[in-house]
Amino acid sequence: MSPETPPPAKPPSRRGLAAAGIVGALALVLVAANGIWSRHASEAKLKEVTEVQAVPTVSLISPTTGANKSSLDLPGRLEAYARAPIYARVGGFLKAWYVDIGAPVKAGQLLAEIEAPDLDQQLLQAKAALASAQAGEALATVTAQRWSQLGGANTVSRQTVDEKLGDLTVKQALSRAAQAAVDRLEVLFAFKRLTAPFDGIVTTRNTDIGALIGAESSAGLALFVISDISKLRLSVSVPQNYVPAVKLNTNVQITVPEYPGKIYSGVVEASTRAVDAQTGTTRMQVVVDNASGELMPGAFANTRIELPSNMLALAVPAGALIFDRNGLRVATVGADNKVKLKPITIARDLGQTVEIGSGLTAEDRVIESPPDGVADGDPVRVINTAKAPAVR
Repeated sequence: MSPETPPPAKPPSRRGLAAAGIVGALALVLVAANGIWSRHASEAKLKEVTEVQAVPTVSLISPTTGANKSSLDLPGRLEAYARAPIYARVGGFLKAWYVDIGAPVKAGQLLAEIEAPDLDQQLLQAKAALASAQAGEALATVTAQRWSQLGGANTVSRQTVDEKLGDLTVKQALSRAAQAAVDRLEVLFAFKRLTAPFDGIVTTRNTDIGALIGAESSAGLALFVISDISKLRLSVSVPQNYVPAVKLNTNVQITVPEYPGKIYSGVVEASTRAVDAQTGTTRMQVVVDNASGELMPGAFANTRIELPSNMLALAVPAGALIFDRNGLRVATVGADNKVKLKPITIARDLGQTVEIGSGLTAEDRVIESPPDGVADGDPVRVINTAKAPAVR
């Protein structure tokens, strides 16, 4: 052999091969075990997250007590406390008018005069007829006296005397009829002057000088309209279920669009004490002091009627109610954060808030917006607790 030739390599021993195989197998086992453990941990975490997500998150409220003051907001229409359309009682032509719209007037103040020549002639004729009747009565009186004297002396028959006395009675009746005719026409003659029936303002004038005036023209337009606006009437329609709470002398707050932010005071003065079958409401009348003259008859107004408070009632939002086949209930949460459904009754429905008649206590923790399908014993996760909003 040449000294440059390397010696042959020594073959690996069986023990080394076995050790290498064991090491590789252990590595594979560790990799597999790590994968299985990671998957198991992920599944456990996913299950935990899923269970957490399955528990609904709720917000709790506590029922309010002792502050359940509420009000009823209703639209209304202002009207003059007294309103008098002035019509003509005599026919003719308008001679003159003395007040225009918006003018203040006093009781008895002259508004206009009517020229009625026909009525003037009728009055003259009636006075002439009265004079004739009175003259006939005077003659019949003297005649009856003379014939009565003759009858007392048995100079004439009793029948003739009775005829003269009867003629006197007829003449007296004719005289009274003529006097009544004159009185009637004199009353009508006074209606040629249109006067204000009470203190107020002129809200309407529908005539002018020279206009033809028809007697008894109440079917047409009034010549004038006088309104007393020192006080106003406000008509409101109160829903039937609130009528018992709105009693006479209840205070009312009134606002109008032309004076935003300004509040006027009124008092409930009268009620129809009947329910309109078509609207289900009762009409009530509120009296408003309008000494300043700011409010106008015929105007729209908003009213707020303060309803009496129930100091013992508990109030919760309407959204906390659950209504199903089991009736009306609310969902409460116990100390273990599990749901307990409680049946309740409603004392008053105030719109966004309801007063509870029975079934709740002030210590109950009520779910503000219960999730769909909530049942007794369901766990929940609470995020906050607050007082229910006070009733407005």
